[in-house]
Amino acid sequence: MSGALLLPACAAAGLLLTLVLAARCTPGAWWRRPNARALAVLVLGTGLIGGALWAWLAPARPLAPLAAASLDLPLAGRSYRVADALNLRAARGTGAPRMLVLPAGAVVEATGRRDGDWWQVTAQAGGQRYEGWASSLWLRRADERRP
Repeated sequence: MSGALLLPACAAAGLLLTLVLAARCTPGAWWRRPNARALAVLVLGTGLIGGALWAWLAPARPLAPLAAASLDLPLAGRSYRVADALNLRAARGTGAPRMLVLPAGAVVEATGRRDGDWWQVTAQAGGQRYEGWASSLWLRRADERRP
């Protein structure tokens, strides 16, 4: 069923189920005269049941372009600032040999390779260029404002 027809169908099914449940689970005196309580039961029941049906039956939507782009981090060539002293390692993981300790505020550039929270980056220190792995938990975008 298309999305345009699914929403009204879920609302109608929610109303029908609400009426059936209200007839079986509430006192009959509630329904002898129109009142705010009966209206609230119908509106809330229809909304909750219809919404639950919609959430269950609605087709999955693809990620928004911005959300999908954020999953592709690190972006190759983008600069990142070190938030606190950071170990640049020869390989991924805390057990890998440390090549260099980058001070807070140092700028590194991502190569685009990653393994979980570990990103491969390049850094300049002492006139030399280093390429190694760093924990992304200590990196912030260079254009990001500091709090």
